[in-house]
Amino acid sequence: MDETVRWLTPEEQRAWRAFVRLQEKLGGRLARMLQTESGLSVADFAVLVQLTDVPAGRQRFLDLARALEWEKSRMSHHIARMAKRGLVVRDECVEDGRGAFVVITDAGREAIEGAAPLHVEAVRDLFLDHVTPAELRTLAQVSERVVAKLDEDAS
Repeated sequence: MDETVRWLTPEEQRAWRAFVRLQEKLGGRLARMLQTESGLSVADFAVLVQLTDVPAGRQRFLDLARALEWEKSRMSHHIARMAKRGLVVRDECVEDGRGAFVVITDAGREAIEGAAPLHVEAVRDLFLDHVTPAELRTLAQVSERVVAKLDEDAS
């Protein structure tokens, strides 16, 4: 099999490395801020955000794992840790006996409501305040197109 590697051009390499470095630096700073200010990890925050975006704050376990792009074992362990802290509960599905729901608790809602304003301010301070509206629109368009392709490839 003769496959030719499509090496990155200098411009592509510069853009890719800058994008990766941006994600690493921004992700690290946001994670530290979130943990310090609210006691939530990035993973906790992701689960709680997802649950606040669905009706009644409950989602099937496997649907939640898919939405976050997590393996089943990672989801299981993390949900168990969050349940011990009272942020979520695992609710068995009595309708079909298959699987379970993850449900946000009042404590989980309180935690996300306390963390969200801090997170939004950090996102503004570390990122949004440093890009123009046109750059932001372009970033959204590029991100949405790439995510759509990834979603298409996954199905």
